[in-house]
Amino acid sequence: MTHKQNVRSILIAIIFIFSISLTGRAQNENNFEISKNLEIFISMYNELNKNYVDEINPGELMVGGIESMLSTLDPYTVYIPESQIEDYRMITTGQYGGFGSLIHKNGEYVVISEPYEGSPAHKSGLKAGDRVLSINGEDMVDKPSDEVSKFLKGQPGTSISLVVERDGEDKPLEIEITRENITIKDIPFYGMLANGVGYIKLTGFTQNAGVQVKDAYLDLQAKHDEVKGLILDLRNNGGGLLNEAVNVTNIFVDKGQLVVSTKGRLKDRNQEHHTRFAGIDTRIPLVVLVNAHSASASEIVAGAIQDMDRGVVLGQRSFGKGLVQNVIPLSYNSQMKVTIAKYYIPSGRCIQAIDYSMKDEDGYYTKIPDSLVSEFKTSNGRTVYDGGGIEPDISIPPKKYSRILSSLFTKFLIFDFTTAYVREHPEIDTPEDFKITNETYEDFIAFLSDKDYDYVTACEENLKRLKASAEAEGSFEVLETQYQQLKEAMMHNKEEDLITYKEEISKLLKLEIVTRYYFQEGKIRTSLHGDPEIMRAIEILDDPATYNSILDGSYIQEEAANEEAKDKGRG
Repeated sequence: MTHKQNVRSILIAIIFIFSISLTGRAQNENNFEISKNLEIFISMYNELNKNYVDEINPGELMVGGIESMLSTLDPYTVYIPESQIEDYRMITTGQYGGFGSLIHKNGEYVVISEPYEGSPAHKSGLKAGDRVLSINGEDMVDKPSDEVSKFLKGQPGTSISLVVERDGEDKPLEIEITRENITIKDIPFYGMLANGVGYIKLTGFTQNAGVQVKDAYLDLQAKHDEVKGLILDLRNNGGGLLNEAVNVTNIFVDKGQLVVSTKGRLKDRNQEHHTRFAGIDTRIPLVVLVNAHSASASEIVAGAIQDMDRGVVLGQRSFGKGLVQNVIPLSYNSQMKVTIAKYYIPSGRCIQAIDYSMKDEDGYYTKIPDSLVSEFKTSNGRTVYDGGGIEPDISIPPKKYSRILSSLFTKFLIFDFTTAYVREHPEIDTPEDFKITNETYEDFIAFLSDKDYDYVTACEENLKRLKASAEAEGSFEVLETQYQQLKEAMMHNKEEDLITYKEEISKLLKLEIVTRYYFQEGKIRTSLHGDPEIMRAIEILDDPATYNSILDGSYIQEEAANEEAKDKGRG
C-alpha cells in the first residue's frame, strides 16, 4: 500500500468511527458542530498530504494536532501514545523497567545524578557524576536527557552497556547493567524524632501507599515504648491515586467517614469516597505538613484531616490541583488521560485553584478571584475557605534562598565539588553527625576560584529597572552620575557572599554529600535537622493545650485578642 493510500485509509477509518458514534443520537447543535469540524479537519489533513511541498509524517502531524487540541483544555488532559505507556505505569504504580538512577543534563553530557540504593546502577558500580558517552554503542553526547532516558529504560532482564567518563580515571569505563523492575518507594524514610514524636515521609500515592503508611506507623509503635504524636510529611508530594488518599486518611479516622467526593458534568458519574475499614489509630495527635508543591491526593488527605478536625495542617498553602482524571484506552495501545470531575473534601469545598474555562485579557488562565471565595465549616465549626489548595492551620513562611546559592546549585557546582569530595573520602559520619568543617568549606571556595557562577542580586535588578524607567522618561542623563555611584556600591562581591551565606550554602553542601553515601534516606534524615516546620510541629505535638486549641478554633481567637490588646496598648 502506498503512502497516499495509507493516509486515505486512515481518513476513511476516522470518518467511519465518528459516523457510527453519531448514529442513533439526536442531531442536535453540538453533534452538528462535531460533525462539521471533523469533516473540515479531515479534508485539511488530506489536502496537506496531497499538496504540501515536502513529504509529511502522518503520525507526527496527527499527534501535533491532538496535543494542540488538548492544550486548550487543562494541563492534565493529555494523549499518551504507546511509546509513553511505561512512563505512565511508573506514575501510577511506582514501578518501571530500567537501571535505577536519576540523571541530569550538564553542558553536552547527560550525567548520573543519584543511583538508587540497591538498584542495578548502584550494584554495577555506576556513580553520581559519571558522564554518559554511549549506550549500546550509540553516541549519547549532546542528546537531551529524555532521549537518553529512553535508552536506559526497558524490559527487566535485558542488558545495556554504558560507556561513561569519570573524573580521576585515565580512560572511559564500560559498565554492563542488567535492567530490573525498579520500584520507587512512597515512603523513603520514617522514624522517631524528639520528644516521642514519630515521623513518616510520604512522597507519592501509588498503589499500596496506604498499606505502606499503615505498616510504617505500626512499626514505629512496635519498636518504641510510646509514640506521643505523629508528623505526616506531604511536602513536595504531587499526589497520585485517589483511593490511596482515602486509604491513608482511613489510618487515622473511623470507618464510614466521607473523605472526598467527585463531581463533574455527568451527574450519574458523581461519586462519594468513604473510609472502608476501622481506623488504626483515631486518637494519636497528628500534624500534616504541606507546601506549595503538595497537590492532588496530598490535598485530599490534608484537607480531609483539616475538615474533620482530626489533626493540624502546618506549612504553606498547597498547590490547588482539584481535578479528577480517568484514563481511557484508545486504538493501537494508546490512551488518553481526561479530566472528568473536580475534588470536593468533607466540608464541601473544592480544592481547585485555577479555572481552566476562563482566561484573562492576555490569554492566561486565572486563579479563582477573592470575590468568589466561599466560607465552609469544619466538624468543630472552624471557618475554612475554598478558592484553591489547603490553607494551613499554622502558616510557616517558605524558606528563601540567596541568589548565590541558587547559582551554585543550578550550575551544578555543589554537585561537582561533591563528586571530587567523594573520591577523597571513602566514608563519612552518620547523617546526623556529619558536619561541613571550616576546612571543607575553604576547599569548596578554592574549588570555585576558576568557576563561573555569576548572578544578579535583587538590588541590581531594581537598579536596571530604574535606569530603564529614567531612559523612557528622558531623565537618565540627569541621574547618570548618581546611577553609576549606586551601581558601583551595589556590585556584589562573590567572595564576600560566600562568607555571608556560608551557613545556608553549607547546609546544601552537606545534603549533597550525605546523599552520596546514605542515599534518599540519608538525605531526608539530614534535611530534618533544623527544619523550622518540623521544629514547630514537634512544639505543637508536645503541647496538648495548644494542639487542642488549634482544633477547636480558640487558638486563632486568642491570637486575635492578643493583637487587639497590643493595638490598644499602642493607642
